[in-house]
Amino acid sequence: MDAYTDSLERLISALGKLPGIGRRSAERIAFYLLDTDRDEADALAQAVHDVKTKVGHCTQCGGLAEGETCALCANPRRDRSRLCVVEKPKDVLRIEATGGYSGLYHVLGGLISPADGTGPETLDLARLRRRVDEGEVEEVVLALSPTADGDGTTLCVAEHLKGAGVRVTRLARGLPTGASLEYANPGMLADALRDRQDLGS
Repeated sequence: MDAYTDSLERLISALGKLPGIGRRSAERIAFYLLDTDRDEADALAQAVHDVKTKVGHCTQCGGLAEGETCALCANPRRDRSRLCVVEKPKDVLRIEATGGYSGLYHVLGGLISPADGTGPETLDLARLRRRVDEGEVEEVVLALSPTADGDGTTLCVAEHLKGAGVRVTRLARGLPTGASLEYANPGMLADALRDRQDLGS
């Protein structure tokens, strides 16, 4: 737009690429940043820089960490006999928000999706089996979204853990079929965790 400077237009364009942010929202945010004091704008820019340079993946669970190990894996008070398997790091935050789970996590890094061309080889299954084979884990809770891809991945992981001598459970169907774990409220997730179902071992 000719009315905007090049710098302002670049900022609006960059903000508009964020999920859920349309052109008008991007303009409002850009003008807010333009009007705010320099320190606040610099703090935001530094926060974005730090996230991109400091946040990586935990070498144990695959969740988010600043350093080798995330805070959950490093916490000696977590129940190491239970391992909750999720698709993405943000799913860890969803389950933690329920307050109903005190074990550790394992992030698969995705789901099996024939439509997207992703198979079992794209998932972090080898590290999961190594963690189970170390002998501390007694139960693996499969907390994947109840979609076609989530259900297929759940069955694949359960098969991968056969013979490992651990209890394998899945979240109860308190989660509606076809729903994403990302949009489940904490109460619904807490119920699903409490009423999880055995998948065999």
